[in-house]
Amino acid sequence: MPRPAGITATAVLFFLTALYLAALGVTMLASPGTVSMAAGAFLLGGLELAGPYMFLLMTAVAGLIGWGLLRLNNWARWAAILACFAGFVMLVPSVSAAVMSVSWSLLWGGLGIIVRVIVVWYLWMDPVAENFRRPRQNS
Repeated sequence: MPRPAGITATAVLFFLTALYLAALGVTMLASPGTVSMAAGAFLLGGLELAGPYMFLLMTAVAGLIGWGLLRLNNWARWAAILACFAGFVMLVPSVSAAVMSVSWSLLWGGLGIIVRVIVVWYLWMDPVAENFRRPRQNS
């Protein structure tokens, strides 16, 4: 049975996240001060203050989750659900603060929450979860 397009799209989302964080982390290490650590705040929710190595660590985590989703590993489905839920929780305070002065941060924060909720909802659905429970056939 082929992998559903939604699972592939979710894996691509995690790979794009990993690519973005890797680019920021490598840039910070190669040329300190060029890029602000705040550039990763919407993805790291406070962990960006730990520096470029946290960016690279989260790159590895996001890449591993994306790889596991492509391989239809159930641990990756749960890791993606937990990562998106944690990201949702970390974005709520910034969106709440942005409501006081309607700005672009409200739009981006709201969009981030919407994307994370969609990913959690999609991976939680029984038909999607069933793809992760079936034994894979080697082809």
